[in-house]
Amino acid sequence: MGKIRLMHAKLHRVKVTEANVNYIGSITIDVELLDKVGILPLQEVEIVNLNNGKRFSTYVFPGEAGKREICPNGGAALLCQPGDILLIYAYEEKDRAEVWQKGHQAKVLVADENNDCEEFFWQNLVPQENTVKFEQFTSKK
Repeated sequence: MGKIRLMHAKLHRVKVTEANVNYIGSITIDVELLDKVGILPLQEVEIVNLNNGKRFSTYVFPGEAGKREICPNGGAALLCQPGDILLIYAYEEKDRAEVWQKGHQAKVLVADENNDCEEFFWQNLVPQENTVKFEQFTSKK
């Protein structure tokens, strides 16, 4: 059946706290936010800036725990300003047949205006009789 790319983690509506063009690449993200959704340091992410519509990809650099920092660095800093709202997606490649047999789970953190977790939920693909069913489970935090 081949390989497919599925979203496995998303930071939804995080606010840019700083943009540092003089840093060597990447986006710095509070390590607690990364851990909550399962994004790893150095992992590639895709980013959408909701303020200007720009999309870009880069890799993740872990920021200080509890600081709630979201800081695009290097060239990515030219695509954002402090206060901009971002969607940050991480994907993983899976064997399609395995997804049909075992399913898949993605974690989503919705941020408040301070980049704290306002809402957290799981989006699942659950195998069911020759198909997969989409389910979503919400937690307040």
